[in-house]
Amino acid sequence: MPAQIPVTLLTGYLGAGKTTLLNRLLTASTGKRYAVIVNEFGEIGIDNDLIVDADEEIIELNNGCVCCSVRGDLVRILGGLMKRPDRFDGILIETTGLADPAPVAQTFFIDEDVRRKTKLDAIVTVVDAMHFLDEVRLAHTMEEQVAFADVIIVNKCDLILPSQLVALDRHIRKLNPYARVHHAERCAIDLREVLDLGSFDLDRILETEPDFLDGDHHHHHDGGIGSLSIGHPGEVDPDKFFPWIQQMIERFGPDILRMKGILALRDDADRFVVQAVHQIVEGIHQRPWKTDESRQSRLVFIGRRLPEELLRDGFQKCCL
Repeated sequence: MPAQIPVTLLTGYLGAGKTTLLNRLLTASTGKRYAVIVNEFGEIGIDNDLIVDADEEIIELNNGCVCCSVRGDLVRILGGLMKRPDRFDGILIETTGLADPAPVAQTFFIDEDVRRKTKLDAIVTVVDAMHFLDEVRLAHTMEEQVAFADVIIVNKCDLILPSQLVALDRHIRKLNPYARVHHAERCAIDLREVLDLGSFDLDRILETEPDFLDGDHHHHHDGGIGSLSIGHPGEVDPDKFFPWIQQMIERFGPDILRMKGILALRDDADRFVVQAVHQIVEGIHQRPWKTDESRQSRLVFIGRRLPEELLRDGFQKCCL
């Protein structure tokens, strides 16, 4: 086992494809064992259940951003992992889409115990090719995620024109001329371009942010973004749910930046995953419900000025 366990930090804005990338990394045959820390902005965990069934240690870090409100929890989790007798070959951290990577990276240099036992191997940022140029003006966090990256995966390249991709690459290079940039569809990328790179360069970060190690890097979320988590200990009527969620996304789409959920649909043996990004709703059957699982349904909305009562009320009317 290495003296310092390498840590790969996966960042990217809401809906860019971080969980898709994480699933690809976990299903690739590497012969190595990883611990996975998943950070979610909402109080109900969804991403943990979107991760493939892999022989890995999955740890949820909910109801806050790992770059600020639950940063102390990250230190405690890392400390616990380091004390375990069954050591890991590496640690993967998937941050919430609203996280600034700088304070998270800081943790691996400022906390003495973490610094001694782990090393930040690389910051990997996933970029949504379709929406980055439109949204980066509104979300300072997107610039931070790109600027701090060692590897940038421009995802969903199949959904834009070649001329748009050229303009996107040009803008990314202005924000970060040093990172390795890869183009991808559904985050299909060789894992050798992501793991065990040893590419995090502290000197480069200190050139642009001399106060990086002063321990006082504060992060404020863009534009009053909040989350709403809704749960139901039972099934949902698909004939009511799908028209309702489509109507909500069409009506409040500009303010609902991200929606994701896992549903137990009536007369359906499979868990149903529903997601929405930028007024596009999609859903898939994930896998059959296990015999020891409770067939429950839950949704998480992330956005601005969320109509909480309307969403709670509407969802409740779809429940059985």
